[in-house]
Amino acid sequence: GSVPAKVKLTYEAPDEPEPVPAPPAVEKKPEPRPEPVQRPAPASRPIQPRPQPRPEPKPAPLPKGEPADDDVAGAIVKFQTGLFEHMGVAATPVVTREGDTYQVVLEGENMGALIGHRGETLDAIQQLTGYAVNKGRSHRVRIHVDAEGYRARREESLNRLARKTAGKVVKYRRNITLEAMNAYERHVIHTALQDYPGVSTFSTGTEPNRRTVVAYDPGKM
Repeated sequence: GSVPAKVKLTYEAPDEPEPVPAPPAVEKKPEPRPEPVQRPAPASRPIQPRPQPRPEPKPAPLPKGEPADDDVAGAIVKFQTGLFEHMGVAATPVVTREGDTYQVVLEGENMGALIGHRGETLDAIQQLTGYAVNKGRSHRVRIHVDAEGYRARREESLNRLARKTAGKVVKYRRNITLEAMNAYERHVIHTALQDYPGVSTFSTGTEPNRRTVVAYDPGKM
């Protein structure tokens, strides 16, 4: 009972998905090669300078003359020993004799306290010693007190000052008055310039402010 027939069929097709665009191609850069790790050089020990030997202090110059062991030397040592005890200073006087002059060198530590500013304390000790030792004597003796070679250094400094001042006096042809000095220091100035051409010296004023004048003297040219 079959009958030939034509059949027409229809159907709905599903929507096709839209194509997803591919991501842009990224150019790959070559990866940097790791730099070699530099190992720190072993720390070198700093070179320690060799300790320099400390210069030994120069000993004070020995007093001139022969060792003195008479009554004057004994009086000097006795007076100064008692004086230093009152001052609280440990110092030992060493006495020598040259003619009528007794040279006294004070030995010990921290002699700066006995020298003082520009030797003022040393000058005072010298004067007091002279007064004490010469008291009641018919023949006066000279006493010269020094410590750590201060007198020699001061005398050298005064000689340089004298020559420098004399050079200015001759150059500018005018007198120059120096600072106040004691009798010994003024004597050093006078002695240093006694033969200097174009210059003469004299002292003016009263103690303790007596000064030396270095004067222009064309008669000595």
